Amino acid sequence: MFIESFKVESPNVKYTDNEIQSVYNYETTELVHENKNGTYQWVVKPKTVKYEFKTDIHVPKLGVMLVGWGGNNGSTLTGGVIANKEGISWATKDKVQQANYFGSLTQASTIRVGSYNGEEIYAPFKSLLPMVNPNDIVFGGWDISDMNLADAMARAKVFDIDLQKQLRPYMESMVPLPGIYDPDFIAANQGERANNVIKGTKKEQVQQVIKDIREFKEKNKVDKVVVLWTANTERYSNVIVGLNDTVESLMASLEKNESEISPSTLYAIACVLENVPFINGSPQNTFVPGLIDLAIQRNCLIGGDDFKSGQTKMKSVLVDFLVGAGIKV
Repeated sequence: MFIESFKVESPNVKYTDNEIQSVYNYETTELVHENKNGTYQWVVKPKTVKYEFKTDIHVPKLGVMLVGWGGNNGSTLTGGVIANKEGISWATKDKVQQANYFGSLTQASTIRVGSYNGEEIYAPFKSLLPMVNPNDIVFGGWDISDMNLADAMARAKVFDIDLQKQLRPYMESMVPLPGIYDPDFIAANQGERANNVIKGTKKEQVQQVIKDIREFKEKNKVDKVVVLWTANTERYSNVIVGLNDTVESLMASLEKNESEISPSTLYAIACVLENVPFINGSPQNTFVPGLIDLAIQRNCLIGGDDFKSGQTKMKSVLVDFLVGAGIKV
């Protein structure tokens, strides 16, 4: 049986007018090295860690700003949401396709919530907690190229031509804000498209990103903003004592315009200072120790080290398969 929604009655869950409060006890074990009658031995002891969660019942109006908005990921995500929001259908070589969220963990999956008269009961994943409807998300962001999203979509060649034609009127007015560009951190072939960049020192670039976030939030009247890195993968930054190993050293390096602070770290610094969640979608060390400490100090969410989507995920799966088959890679 399938149900659309439900409410939990439990001593660990409490509903108020504004939030859902829940308690989760995580059961684990820890080892201690104890002296027993003059002999040291390892002792395993059970351990319970109590977590308390608070979830707002009110679903905020959400803005998502993508770093690399004009890239393949950014243009495809934006176009996909527009296609679903507008109920667009398009012709493929086989049939007429209707936009949907198949493949989305929150929008297209279900979860078992219990049983009723011996029958398994399932509910939509999105009904577990109050969640933002992706159709309501406002998109924006930065890119080192000033190409509009419609042309970026055509360049990406992900969507069928018929769908591209229908999306173009919605996307051709979407133009990324200037982005932070440092040729030392990304592939050399990106230089030819870098015609839309933030000038100035690294500190001035951080200040500009903060300004962009504030103006985006005000212009679109969104309650919350999330920043998502979907730009090119950077080379690893060198983690050096006195450069980026502490909050103090990182902020001092920002003041001194140190060259080893990557663009992704600059975006992340701006987000933490503005208390905006920053999600990294590339396999790079954006989160240097000083930045992690800064996020902890300010209680700001940062996370992610790779989307593992598309070719990256396929390569990971193939490597696991080949190694499991005894083939050296």
